[in-house]
Amino acid sequence: MNLFQDDPLCRDRHVTVTHVGLLSNRNGRHGRHGRRLWTIAAIVAIGAVVTAVVVMVVGRDDALNAQPPQLSDKPLVGRVGGDVPTSWPAWGFTHTRFSAAPGEPGATDAVRGAISRQPMAQAQAIMGWGVDNPEPARDHFSFDSLDRRMSLIRETHGTPVITLCCAPDWMKGGPEGQTDWSRLEVAPLQRYFDDYAALAATVARRYPDVKYYAVWNEFKGFFDESRKRWDAELYTDLYNKVYTALKKVDREIKVGGPYVPMNGYSPAWKGPASAVRGPWGSVDQRALDAVDYWLKHGKGADFVVVDGSALSEDRGLQRDEFTALGKFSAITTWLRGRAEGLPVWWAEWYVAPERVSWSDKRRDAVQTAAMMEFVRSGAATALYWNPQRRKKGDCPGCLWSNGSGGQETTALAMLQRFSRWFPPGTPLVNVAASHGTVRVLAQKDHMVVVNTRSKSTTVTVAGKRLRLDGYKVRWIDR
Repeated sequence: MNLFQDDPLCRDRHVTVTHVGLLSNRNGRHGRHGRRLWTIAAIVAIGAVVTAVVVMVVGRDDALNAQPPQLSDKPLVGRVGGDVPTSWPAWGFTHTRFSAAPGEPGATDAVRGAISRQPMAQAQAIMGWGVDNPEPARDHFSFDSLDRRMSLIRETHGTPVITLCCAPDWMKGGPEGQTDWSRLEVAPLQRYFDDYAALAATVARRYPDVKYYAVWNEFKGFFDESRKRWDAELYTDLYNKVYTALKKVDREIKVGGPYVPMNGYSPAWKGPASAVRGPWGSVDQRALDAVDYWLKHGKGADFVVVDGSALSEDRGLQRDEFTALGKFSAITTWLRGRAEGLPVWWAEWYVAPERVSWSDKRRDAVQTAAMMEFVRSGAATALYWNPQRRKKGDCPGCLWSNGSGGQETTALAMLQRFSRWFPPGTPLVNVAASHGTVRVLAQKDHMVVVNTRSKSTTVTVAGKRLRLDGYKVRWIDR
C-alpha cells in the first residue's frame, strides 16, 4: 500500500517504521519533533510479591522542578560561529511540504512579509518536501516547483541553501518517467552516482546564486543491514562525486556532509560505549564512526553537517528537557575538534516528544534554550525544520499560522531575534543568573534569558533584578 498515494510532494514523515534497538536502522523524523512519548517506566524487583513501579511522564512540571537543569551558561567559543565569515548563513529554517510560495496553502502576503523582516538562511530539498521530481527521466528535467521555492527565498531576502536529496526513481532501478513517492528515501544505486552528481551540477548551474549545498539527507538508504551500521563508505563515494561536480561548476560553492542523524540514548542506557556522553546521555557511536570515516576519506568539505534530537532512542528514564539540550553542545564541541576547524552545521534539530501537549510558552522556552546551546558551543548554522500544515488551526512549532491572516508565531520571532542579536562574529560575554534554573546568553549590548521552570522566579542577571513567570523568555537590552 502506498501511504502517500494522495500526497505526491510530501515526505514530511517516514513510511518505514523501525524497531528501536541497538542494532536497528536509525531513520530521522521529518515533520516530527522527536521520538516516542515515554510515559511509563516500570522497575520490577526480584521476588514473588515485591514489585516497584516508577511512573514518569516526560515533561511533568513536578519532575522538572524537583531536578533543575545543571548546565553551564559559559560560552565555549569567543564569537558566534567560531571563525566563520560574517556573511555565513547562521540561523534559519527549512521549507517543508507546505510553505509560502504562491499557490500553496497559507501562502499570504502577510506570511511572506513576516519572513522578509529578517534575512535568514532558508533551505530546500531538490525532490520531495514540496518539490516535484527534478529529473523524472534521464536528461528530462522538471524544475517548476523548485523554481517557485527558490523564487520565494529570493523574494523574502533569504540566503538560499539547497539540500541534495533525494534521487529520481530511475537512479534507484525504477522506470523512467514515473515517481513512486513511497520510495523517496531509497538511495541511488552506485552505478548511478555519476548521474546524480550530474544532476547536482545541473541544479548548481540553474541557480548560480546558491552557494551552500548539503549532500543528501540523514543517510537515507545508506544503512548496512548485514553489518548493522551506517554505510559510510558508500555514502562517501556518492559525496565525493557530487563534491567534485559542484566545484567544477563554481569553486566558490560551499559543500558539506555527511548529514548523519546523531541519535542518542538516556543516561540509563547500558549499550556500547560512546565517545560523546554527558548528564543528558550518550550518542550512538555508529554515527560518530560515520563522521570519522567521511572526514578521513572525503575529497574535501566546506562544513560538516549533522542533525539530531535532544530525545533518547531507548526507554530509559530521561532527564528534564533542558538538561537534554546539553547533547547539542557536546556534539558540536566533538565535531569542532574532529573536523579541524570546519564550521558545524545542524541541518535539523528537535526538542519535543511526539504528540506532546506543551504550552506555547514552554515550547518557546525549550526551543530558545536549544538555540542558546548552538550559539554558546560554536555551531555555525542551525536550521529549524518547519512543521507547517495544510489545514487551518493549531500547528505546534510552525513558523506561521495557516489562518486567513497568516500571522508569524513565536518560533519565527525567536529565530529572527537570534539572527539580529547573534549573527556570525558577534563576541559573546559570560553572564550568569543568580539561580541555576535560569539560562542566559549574552553579547555586549543584548541578552536572552530563559526560565526553565514552570514556576515564577526572581533572579539577578547582569545587575538587573528580573521577575520571570514560568517558562518565560526575555530579550533584554544590556
